[in-house]
Amino acid sequence: MTATGLASRSSNQNLASALREAEERYIQANPKSAAIHGASKAAMPGGNTRTTLHYSPFPVCIRFAEGSRVIDVDGHSYVDFINEYTAGVLGHSEPAVKAALAQAIADGLTLGGPSIYEHELSAIISQRFSSMERLRFCNSGTEANLLALATARAVTGRPAVLVFDGAYHGSLLYFSHGASPLNMPIPFVTAPYNDAEAAVKAIERHAQDLAAVLVEPLQGGAGAIPGELAFMRALRDATRKHGIVFIMDEVMTSRLSPSGVQGRLGIKPDMTTLGKYVGGGMTIGAFGGRADIMERFDPAKPGALPHGGTFNNNVLAMAAGHAAFTKVLTPQAIDRMNAQGDDLRQRLDALAKTRSLAVQTTGLGSIFAIHFHRGTIRNGHDLDEGERGREREINDLKTLFQLDMMAQGHYINRRILGNLSLQTSAADLASFLGAFEEFLDNRAELIRATVP
Repeated sequence: MTATGLASRSSNQNLASALREAEERYIQANPKSAAIHGASKAAMPGGNTRTTLHYSPFPVCIRFAEGSRVIDVDGHSYVDFINEYTAGVLGHSEPAVKAALAQAIADGLTLGGPSIYEHELSAIISQRFSSMERLRFCNSGTEANLLALATARAVTGRPAVLVFDGAYHGSLLYFSHGASPLNMPIPFVTAPYNDAEAAVKAIERHAQDLAAVLVEPLQGGAGAIPGELAFMRALRDATRKHGIVFIMDEVMTSRLSPSGVQGRLGIKPDMTTLGKYVGGGMTIGAFGGRADIMERFDPAKPGALPHGGTFNNNVLAMAAGHAAFTKVLTPQAIDRMNAQGDDLRQRLDALAKTRSLAVQTTGLGSIFAIHFHRGTIRNGHDLDEGERGREREINDLKTLFQLDMMAQGHYINRRILGNLSLQTSAADLASFLGAFEEFLDNRAELIRATVP
């Protein structure tokens, strides 16, 4: 069963009525998801254990997935453009990974010792990402970033960390519209993203206290905003000058070339953090960097830094990650997927431009975001300025876009932050483009009224 229900032109008298109609259509189409969400509230606040997945009136509950599609409990089939927020780079039910997991399960779990997989996976990662001369595994991208920061503070003896407005480095390192009250109690210095001059000044001003500069080479949570080459080079030069550990958070972006965005830019950080897809779909994180930094974790050396973690080397993640890198994530496959993403963004932009609508994309390779915005987007401040005074209306327009696209069988989140997988086909992309074009035509007057 495919999700259906095209936007009605009669609903375009105003944004509120269009959104109300779309939400009613969504509620009627998803009774089982509604029931599951309602029951979940008895044990979980808001019926949710992962804030990113929540949206009103309730999220669809996914029952199974295969290839490039997910199917919900009400039987609707969607082309997946969420792909587990970039972790699902392999697509769904990849045979090589399924076979590796089956073998690992048959051999036994929670072994309490080194397995046959972890040294092979670490070697492959080190080969792909030359900045990771030595590395260690953990359980998530959040954990990888926390451990990288702790390492930098330990080896430099300095307390503070420079981050950038709009950054998301995990659930305890969240800097969108100010710091989260749940953030780790580290002295943070903030600077605007893609402003090389301001960043260098901040580094110079706080150099004596800075242990690290932590940066995403593409800010995902802020709206898929790529770091400009001059900006990234300025960070590399300034940190090297002052003996500050330069950390690239490539948890999301390492999929954007065989060697990540650092490979695309030709910039070698002191440390790199990974997560998401490198465990082949299993829970994983990794942090690594220069040998002289990471050798501090060698347990055979006096005064070694301790790093435990029951599931750091869990056999499922090690086996699945090894299968993914050796059998699926070839450089050619990664390059092909990212070329598809570049082409998709160009075609989306062209459709909006021919209609003179204030809709544009940002992103790099296989990661994209769609914005209702007129003007340049270099950082979150640009987006905030473009939305000032009409934040609610633009949020309503994003909601309408999500619901309209889902009604036509495309699984997209409310932030309109999407990505492709290796399983995304030319037909999937053509379908998405067709639905996007129909949205622009059906909702053109609402878009113009919201973003002149």
